[in-house]
Amino acid sequence: MYLDYFHLNDRPFSITPDTSYYYNNFSCQEAMNVVLVALNNGEGIVKITGEVGTGKTLMCRKLLNDLPDEMLTVYLPNPLMEPQQLYRAVAKELGLDSSSDISVADLLNQLNVRLINLTASGRRVVVCVDEAQSMPTQTLEALRLLSNVETEKRKLLQIVLFGQPELNDRLAQSDLRQLRQRISFSYTLGPLDFAGFQGYLAHRLQMAGYQGVPLFTLAAQRKLFKAAKGVPRLVNILAHKALMVSYGCGLHHVDVGQVKAAVADTEGVSLPLNWLKGAVLMALLITVFIVGVFLTPLVWGS
Repeated sequence: MYLDYFHLNDRPFSITPDTSYYYNNFSCQEAMNVVLVALNNGEGIVKITGEVGTGKTLMCRKLLNDLPDEMLTVYLPNPLMEPQQLYRAVAKELGLDSSSDISVADLLNQLNVRLINLTASGRRVVVCVDEAQSMPTQTLEALRLLSNVETEKRKLLQIVLFGQPELNDRLAQSDLRQLRQRISFSYTLGPLDFAGFQGYLAHRLQMAGYQGVPLFTLAAQRKLFKAAKGVPRLVNILAHKALMVSYGCGLHHVDVGQVKAAVADTEGVSLPLNWLKGAVLMALLITVFIVGVFLTPLVWGS
């Protein structure tokens, strides 16, 4: 597509969580500091919440990559599991036999012994749960029971919950009050401010290999920031589409017109007042792009 055209080595605005593109803005840095302080102090459960697209999954994976070797990590990307599945998933990550013919009681006993032995050898276990707001109530309670495993001085297993704001609503329910009381540290990820957005945009382009003059004009940046409301995932979606439009038009920069066209083509994003004009422009430019793709080989071949 537009990689060679803009002298890029990689797609700078992919929505796949890639830790090499992690941008340490103010909110992410504060959230990471909260987690690291809690883990270093041996606290049991930490909670990080944020709206959709604010970078929770990317932060979770960054944390897993950066924790020191003495911390064994268990990553649970799929929260839709029953309590037995939770126990077996943790056991498997800790090198235990998690086959279905082992009873839950025996499995929990093995987990307890394993955690004690790991602690005695100077190791710590950290369980990271992504999309925790979707975890069934019984499984959240099972997670709390796992966090109860401790010696007289410290927890043997620490838990970091990453979830959308709905997680707070879940924890406010009376049947999860014991879990709520176990959460010692929490932080809410916010959207990027404009300075953070500009740094984010430049960082991702640089990581993708871009070394030229700024691709996005200042006016385009302002329009993009306003449309995305500082949400990184929306920034990625709109920036990618705007680059496509610029490429289809044969431009070497992104201006307001291309951002407006990208906004008009994206569901869930506030459209400017002249949205119809933008939608028509987007349709026209996509047509030009498709025609160019198919006609170029014929022209050169002739």
